[in-house]
Amino acid sequence: MRATTRRRLSETLRESAGTPQALSERESYERMYSDDLTKIDAAEHNLYFGRLDMASDSVDDEVRRIGRIGILDDDERDTTLLLDWRAPLARPFYLATPAAPEDVERRRHIRTRSRTVRSVSDENLLSGSIDDAAAGANVVNESALVDALNAARTGEMTDIVETIQREQDEIIRSTHRGVVVVQGGPGTGKTAVALHRAAYLLYTHRDLLSRSGVLILGPNEDFLRYIGQVLPSLGETGVLLSTVGDLFPDVTARGHDSREATALKGDQRMLNVLRAAVRARQSLPGRDVVVRFDGYDLPIDAEVVKTARADARSTRRAHNLAQRAFLRAALDELADVHARRIGASELDGSQLLTAADLEDIRAELEADPHVVAAVTEYWPTLTPQGVLRDLYDDPGFLRKATRGWTDAERDALHRPARPLANDADLSPGDVPLLDELAELIGYRTDEADRINRARWRQKLSEAQDALDILTGSAPQDLEDDLDPEILMAYDLIDAEQLAERQVHVERRTTAERAYEDRTWTFGHVIVDEAQELSSMAWRMVMRRIPNRWMTVIGDTAQTGDAAGATSWREVFEPYVANRWRLHELTVNYRTPSEITRYANRVLAWIDPDLEAPTSLRSNGIDPYAVSGDDIAATVAELVSANEWAGLTTVIASDGTADEIRAGLTDLGSDVSVHAITAAKGLEFDSVILAEPADLVAESPRGYNDLYVALTRATQRLVVVHARALPPDLADMPRLR
Repeated sequence: MRATTRRRLSETLRESAGTPQALSERESYERMYSDDLTKIDAAEHNLYFGRLDMASDSVDDEVRRIGRIGILDDDERDTTLLLDWRAPLARPFYLATPAAPEDVERRRHIRTRSRTVRSVSDENLLSGSIDDAAAGANVVNESALVDALNAARTGEMTDIVETIQREQDEIIRSTHRGVVVVQGGPGTGKTAVALHRAAYLLYTHRDLLSRSGVLILGPNEDFLRYIGQVLPSLGETGVLLSTVGDLFPDVTARGHDSREATALKGDQRMLNVLRAAVRARQSLPGRDVVVRFDGYDLPIDAEVVKTARADARSTRRAHNLAQRAFLRAALDELADVHARRIGASELDGSQLLTAADLEDIRAELEADPHVVAAVTEYWPTLTPQGVLRDLYDDPGFLRKATRGWTDAERDALHRPARPLANDADLSPGDVPLLDELAELIGYRTDEADRINRARWRQKLSEAQDALDILTGSAPQDLEDDLDPEILMAYDLIDAEQLAERQVHVERRTTAERAYEDRTWTFGHVIVDEAQELSSMAWRMVMRRIPNRWMTVIGDTAQTGDAAGATSWREVFEPYVANRWRLHELTVNYRTPSEITRYANRVLAWIDPDLEAPTSLRSNGIDPYAVSGDDIAATVAELVSANEWAGLTTVIASDGTADEIRAGLTDLGSDVSVHAITAAKGLEFDSVILAEPADLVAESPRGYNDLYVALTRATQRLVVVHARALPPDLADMPRLR
C-alpha cells in the first residue's frame, strides 16, 4: 500500500497541468495521496492488534481481524484483510466478556513492534469457568489492559484502540446529535474516549465532517502536544487542535491574569461592560465642531449627530456595519443645513434648490474627506483589541462601563500603559472578550462582505466578456435558414450562470482554513477539561458550533479556574435546553489504589455527593512524605538522591513552580516541573508534589487543584512539604 501510494504520488507530481481543471485535479490527487501516506505511516505500529473467532453458529464471518485502518485484498472480491476498529463488525472486540460473549468464541490480542510479534494472548469466552466470567465481567481484554497501564509513559499520549472498555465504547459510538457530556474522575480515560470518538465520527460521517471539520479544544499547549499523535495513529489527520487562547485569528494569548481578573473576565457581567464600552464610542460632540465646506463654515452639532446616531442604532446592526447608516443620516442632515444657508429665498425664506441640487450637495459632502472624518469621529471604525485596550487603560472609561462594580473589581481589570499594543500581553481570558467585541462591532464582517461582492462583480464581468467574445466571433456567412438551428454558448447561458460555474480552488486543508476564519462553523466540537471554561468562553465556543453537536469531557471536582463550571446543567441548558446527555466513567485506569486512597479523601472534602471512580489496580508502592524547610532545595535533593524510572515531574503552585524549575535546571536534571494550572490532563510515571498547602491556599478552589495534583501519577507519588500537610494527607508515611 505504501509503495503503491508513493508511486502514484510521484506520478501525480510529474504530471503537467495545462488547464485550471487539470491543475485542480492534480492538487486533489496530491493531497489525497499525501494524506494516505500519513495515515499508513502513523498506523503501522501495532497495525494488526486483534482477532475474533466467532462461534460456529454465528451468521457472520468466522474470523475477523481487527486493525487501526481497514485493508482490502486486491483479489476479485476485495476480500477484507483487516477490519477498521471503527467498523460495526469490529465492535464485539470491545464489548465481549465471558458474561456476555457477543457470539465470540475466542478473542486474540496481538502486540507487535513494527512487524515483529511480541506477544499473543487468547481469551476463550464461551468456555471460560464461572469464576473467570465473574472476574472479567466488567473488564475487556484484561491482560492487554494491565500491560498498557503498567507501561512507562513517554511524554506523549498513546491511544487505547486495543483496550477500549464497554463503558468507553458506548460513548465513542454514541449516536446522539446534541451535546454528549462525559463526566469522569482522574484516570478514567475521558481524553482517550474523546479522541477516539473524533476518529469514529470522521469515519462514520466522512462527507459532512471532511468539509466542515472537527475542532478539539484543550486547556493548554502542553496538553495539545501530549495528545497530538493519537489521531494520526488512528488514521485521522484533518482535525484542528486549539486552546481557547488561540481561537481568535491573528492573536496568540500568552499573558497571565491574577485569579481575581480571571474570574471577572469569565463572568457574564462582562457582556454589559463590553456593550457599554462599544456604546460609549457612539458619542456626541461636547461643543459644535466646524468644518470648511464649499467656502462656508459647516457646523456639526449635537442635534445632527444625535439624529444620525438614532438612525444607525435603529438598524440593529453591529457597530461597524451600522457606520454607513450613521454617515448617510449625518450627511443628509448636513446637506439640509447647507442647503438652507445657500438656497433660501431672501424674500420669504423658501427653498430654491431642487431635490437634485440637494443630492449633488450630499454627494459632494460624501466626497470630502475632511467632512467624512469629522462626522465619523462620533461613530468610528472599531477593532476588538482597541476597545479592550482602552477599557483596561482608561480608569474613567472603565468606571463608566462598569456601573455597579466595586473599586476592587475595577482595579483587578485595570492595566495601564496600553498593555494590548502587543498581543503577547493578552491573556487567554481576554480572547472570549475579543470574540464578543468582534460580534458587537462586526469586526471584519463588513470587509469580508465587500471583498465577496467585489469578487462576484469581477467574476460577472469576466463571464460577460467571454460571452461577448463568443458573440463577436459567431459565424456570419451561414444561410438564413440554417442559422436558427445552430446553438451557441450565449443561447444557453447568461453571464450570471457562467460566473457561478467558475470554481475557486482552495488549496488549504479544512483545519487551516478554519483556523484563520473567526466565523468558521465546525461540524463537531470536542472540549477537553471543559470544567475550566468560563461563561464567556462558552459563548465563544457555541458560535463555532451552531448545530450544537458536541462532545464535552471534564470533571467538576477538578475545576480550578475561578470562572469554571460547577454544574453541567447550568452550562448547557441555556444553549440546548434538554438536548444534552450525561455519561459517567466509573473506573480509574491510571492511578493505583495506594494513591487514590488519599485522593478520594480530598474528593469527599470537595463534594461528599460525588462518587469516586474505582481504581482498577494496585502496584504495592505507597506514597510517602518528605519534609524540609526550603521546598526548592528539598526537591532538588530528593531528585538527585533517587533513580526515577519513567517520566517524572514536579507539580507545584503557580507561585513556586519557577523557583523549583530554576533549582532543577542548575542541577542538570531532566525531571520536568509543572505549575498546577499546566498539569491538567497530563499523566506521569512518578510525581513529586511540592507543598500541598500552597495549592490549597493559592485559590478559592485549592482543594480541586490538590485533587488534580494527587491523581497525575501512574506509579509513584512523593509529597514534599515545609508547612503542615492538609488533614487528608496527614497520616501519609514520612521519610523524614
